[in-house]
Formats: sequence, structure tokens, C-alpha cells
Amino acid sequence: MTTNDITEADAANELMRLAKQIARANRLYHAEDAPEITDAEYDALVRRNTELEEAFPHLIRADSPSQQVGHEIASSPLSKVTHEVRMMSLDNAFSDEEVAEFVARVRRFLSLAEEEPVVFTAEDKIDGLSCSLRYEEGKLVMAATRGDGQVGENVTANVAHIADIPQQLPEGVPELFEVRGEVYMEKQAFAALNAAQEEAGGKLFANPRNAAAGSLRQKDAKVTKARPLRFWAHGWGAASDVPGDTQSEVVEQLRTWGFPISPAFRLCADVGEMLAAYRAIGEGRKGLPYEIDGVVYKVDRLDWQKRLGFVAKAPRWALAHKFPAERAETTVQSIDIQVGRTGKLTPVGRLAPVLVGGVTVTNVTLHNRDEIARLGVRPGDRVVIQRAGDVIPQVVENLTRDEDRPAFVFPDHCPECGSEAVAEEGEVDVRCTGGLICPAQRTERLKHFVSRGALDIEGLGEKTIDQFFAEGWLESPADIFRLRQRREAILALEGWQEKSVDNLLAAIDTKRSPEGDHEAHDYNKSNGVSPDRLLFGLGIRHVGQVTSRDLLKSYGTLTALRDKMLEIGKRRDAKEHELNIGIGYPETPEQRKIASKIANELATILDVSGVGPEVTMSLLAFFHEPKNNELFDELIDEISPRPMEATTVKSSVSGKTVVFTGKLETMSRDEAKAQAERLGAKAAGTVSAKTDLVVAGPGAGSKLKKAAELGIKVINEAEWAEIVAAAG
Repeated sequence: MTTNDITEADAANELMRLAKQIARANRLYHAEDAPEITDAEYDALVRRNTELEEAFPHLIRADSPSQQVGHEIASSPLSKVTHEVRMMSLDNAFSDEEVAEFVARVRRFLSLAEEEPVVFTAEDKIDGLSCSLRYEEGKLVMAATRGDGQVGENVTANVAHIADIPQQLPEGVPELFEVRGEVYMEKQAFAALNAAQEEAGGKLFANPRNAAAGSLRQKDAKVTKARPLRFWAHGWGAASDVPGDTQSEVVEQLRTWGFPISPAFRLCADVGEMLAAYRAIGEGRKGLPYEIDGVVYKVDRLDWQKRLGFVAKAPRWALAHKFPAERAETTVQSIDIQVGRTGKLTPVGRLAPVLVGGVTVTNVTLHNRDEIARLGVRPGDRVVIQRAGDVIPQVVENLTRDEDRPAFVFPDHCPECGSEAVAEEGEVDVRCTGGLICPAQRTERLKHFVSRGALDIEGLGEKTIDQFFAEGWLESPADIFRLRQRREAILALEGWQEKSVDNLLAAIDTKRSPEGDHEAHDYNKSNGVSPDRLLFGLGIRHVGQVTSRDLLKSYGTLTALRDKMLEIGKRRDAKEHELNIGIGYPETPEQRKIASKIANELATILDVSGVGPEVTMSLLAFFHEPKNNELFDELIDEISPRPMEATTVKSSVSGKTVVFTGKLETMSRDEAKAQAERLGAKAAGTVSAKTDLVVAGPGAGSKLKKAAELGIKVINEAEWAEIVAAAG
């Protein structure tokens, strides 16, 4: 979806998802040296985030990836180091046009006359781990990784074993000088390390960059000593004096001090020379003993660098021009379907092993059924794959698609649990509808079921769910309410005492019913759980807390809602038979058009304000699966939800849309939203023209600014409390 087609609310939601995805990718790449997505996929996420932020600047989040460098070091055996001068990252370019625009931007910012020359440096971008070396009076006193740019890890003892790093600089150097560069591992050394690791039964590294990072970030410097690490310098940080007026002069000085620098380092007088350097370096890439993934350009004059300064996490005076992914040919031996924790079915091609960019590749992501259809890929096909430091590369071309061979049939049932697998309207991903009954999803779904917004069972957190699941005690939500039968077995587990076990079982029992089942459980002092929380806890796709409340306000009980969905399901089945298409699994554009029309008709039958075809089809998919109905019946046998609370509509905010922003000091955000709904208002997450009132606490940011722009009334938390009190 382009930024022209997206609503502000959807943009805010997508930015939230991107922030989480990119933060996870950064943590795995920078902090754990275990990336799970490709460089190209990561770059695509970052570019999409940039597009949305440029289109909606008021929606830029405090945790936006555009404001972050690397990843915060949450836990590490190494001590932390605060950088005196922040270690920045670089903006990326992927085309000649973007490089030309970078040069034009520099000229515009500096207000240079057309005839004024601008010289840039160019050097290959080695795929290594950023490291800062602090020298005082010529002696190395501290070495640190980049970390999140502000705080890194102390690796001083480790770099002592890297021959390229001088421990003492020549006389005449500045009193304080931080040399910055990359720690890396050459391809041959990487292959030998992985061979030794495999023979010893140890961890294999995905690529030389991960091997270098894992080797440097060791608590025991002896491990680092045994690994053949290299270093080259490309810049500097804190300095009492800078030995030169240009980037090239200082880099040359680093070379005379004994630091290796890029052998490709050169000066470029214009865009043409920059692009020529890029192509020359790229052509020689395969013959290099180390991995590179692009070329870095920097404005040569340091006074101009100072004027240009920085934006967010990167300097305005530098740019990384990335290489396209490396490619190779191989054969697809088979196609497996993996089921993720959210139920997504992902096809993975198993390949005849092939070496790409120094890494042996045996798996390739095929993304989804549409991508398989687009490529026409089948077992036995010869394909071109590409990677750029990737863990799981991708297919870019099928060389044998015209050969006479049966097409791959994407499954319409989950390979893990046998439940129906469907693709929702407008989506290409196929998902298992099994949810809580699917082994691939079960633990994550159970954790959601007991989470704060759902049943909120005190003492039953993620670790306990994992522990009980491993024991074979939790297969479905109903099993939670049978744990009392396992009291003695729980007591036998490490870390459990009588008090903690009894507290947990009592917390579970408080959710059974509003009155309590005194005959069976005289210890029960329950007030039950509301049916909307129970519905939300089932983890049905697109059925959030607000939607759950809307549905239960209309139908009253979960059983009534289920009965309605079964009725609607019969209508859907009749339509499928009549039209001879799978409405939950349309394959052609025409079938998808018909399925969309039917989904709208079914949503009309459900007849709940604010609930459209997307939610209707999710509910339908869930209750159309017999195993889910069995799970539902088992759960209702164990738990009796309390009646839905009536909404009090006699308030000044009845029928209005309220947004809470900033830090609430007297209540949680969930409590505030519940108050709004009890008063007959709708609690929204984003500010728009439809918003009637904004309640702002300390630290309110973009939402408060947006409210001011739209002229929306803003009150503080105390004023909101007065509205709540006045309603009684």
C-alpha cells in the first residue's frame, strides 16, 4: 500500500509494527549475532518506515528505528562503556539516482555555487563489527563495540589479541584520539572456524560478520585469541586534536600510525567518479579475501562535515551505497511448509547446497503461495537465488519453469494440526485457523489467554506456561482449570512451594464463575471473568479487546455469538457449494472479488456496529473448525463468564471518541479505556478528525500536537476524573 492510499490510523499501526520488527531484527543482529531476516528484508522494513514517517511526520514514535543506532545492550557478560562521542550509523542508497541526490543535497545544504567543487572519499564497506579504540598519550586504554551508539561493550582485553591493532602509537600523536573502524574475519578463516566448530559439535556461524562479532564479544579473551580477527580503520571519534583538514589527510595519518585502511580508498571529484569507484570495487568484490556489502562516500573537507552535521542517527556528509545481492544457481529439491507462532504458513525451499558470497546455502524462503505461483517454482526446478549477508536467501528467477512438471499445490490445511488454512481478503499470507489447538502456536496462544487484557491470571506467566507445557499438562485453555488435580506434581517441580502453588490455584479458581462453585470448590471466592475478555483470550485474528466488547454487547453471551457464527457458516458453505469456490481460500482475482462480496454480505448478517468483513471472516474461520468448537465446549464446561457490564450512557462523553496520551499517573491505560467505554464513549488509539476529546498526561507528544492542529479539546487526568465522578 502506498502512502497516498493509507489512512493515518493504519499508518500509526504500521509504524508500531515496524518499530517492533526492526527492534527485534536489530537485537538479533547487533546484540545476539543471530539474524533471522535477510539484509534485503531489513533494508525494505527500514525504507518503508522512512516512507511513512516522511508522509506522517507527526506520527514519528519515540522508539522509531530512525532514531536508533544498533541495539541497546540489555544483558552481556562484558562491562558497558559510554562513548564520549556517539557512534553513528549510515544512511543507505541502492541506486545511482540516490547517490546523485545525496550529492545534490550536500550542495544545497552548504549553499554552494554551481562551479564550487565538492570532493568525496570512497572506500569499500567491509561487513564487520564496529569498534572504537581510545588512545591516551599514545597508549590503548579502552576498546568498545558500538552497541546502541551511546553505550557499547568493553572489549579492551580482547582486541589485545588482534595483530592489526597497535597497543602503542608513535610519538607525536594527539593526547587523546579515538580510532574507529571494523573488526572482521576473512572468508578463508571463517570457513576454517566453522569446520572446526562442526567437528567439535559447536555453534556454526551464519557468515563472517557473525563469526567476527561472536569472537570479539567474549568474556574470556582466550577465545578471541584463538580466532583470526582483523581490523581496519576508517574514522575517528573523540580527539584532543585532529591531524588534518580533510577526511583523506586524517585517514592517511592513521595509516602512518600503523592502522590498516581500505586498499580501495580514493578521492572522487564528482558523481561520475563516485559511481565509477562503486563499479570498480564491485567488480573486484569476489576476489577479495573478506566480505564487503557496498561503498561508503564521505565529504572530504572536515569544515564542511562540521557544517553538515547529523540527522537522527546518521551524518549528512556520508552515505553507504549498497551492492545488489549476490546470486548463484542451484536446484530446488523439495518444498516444506513451516507454521509460525502466529499461524502463518511459510513455504521453504530445500536446495542442493550452493556457495553464495562465502556461505553455503541450503534453504531459501518462498514467502507465500502467491510468490510460488509467480515464480512457478516446483521441486526439481533450477533456480537463481540471491543473498546479501542473508540467513535465508530468496529465489529471483526460475530457469526451468517451462518444463513439463506438475505445479506445487499449496496446502489448504495446516500440516501441524490439520485445521483449515485460509487467506483473508486483501492478504497473501495463508494462516492456520487452529490457534490454540495447533502445536506450532499453542504456547504463544496460551500465554495470550492468561495475559492482562484477557483472563489476567496472577502467577501464571510466560515461564510457568512454558514449564507446565513441557510437562504435558497444558494442551488447551481448559487444562488451566484442571491444574488443581496436579497440585502434588507441581509441588515436586523445582522452585515451587506450597504457598506459591496454592496462590496460583486460587487465582485460577477466581476466574471460574461470578458466584463460585462452592459445592466443588469451597475455597472459591470468585468474581469470574467477563465474556469479552474470554473472547479476546481465544486469540482470534483481528478480534481485539474493543471488538470483543462490541460483539458481546450485541450478543450477550459467547454461546449466542458462537451459535450465530455457526448459522452464518452454513450460509457460507452453501455459497461455496453454489459457486464452486473456496471462499476462505480464493485463488484467482475473480474468485477473490466474489469472496470479498460474500464476506460483506456475511458481515451484514452478523450486524454489529463497527465490525466488518475482516473480523466476520476471522470469527467464521475459527468457529468453522470443529476442533475449535470442541475446545470452546471444554472451556465453557470449566468456566462460567459473568454477564456483560451494562454501559452507563448518562455522561458528557457518551457517544464521543476519546484518546488517552502521555503517562497516566492515577490509573493504567487499560483502566482509563474501560472508564471511557463504561461512560458510553469510544476509546481510540490515534488522534484524527473524528476524535472529540484528548486526555493528556505528562510526556504527551505527537498525539497532543495533532490535537492542537485539529482544534480538538484537550483535558488533563484530573479533569477526566471529574467527568468520571460526575457520571456516578
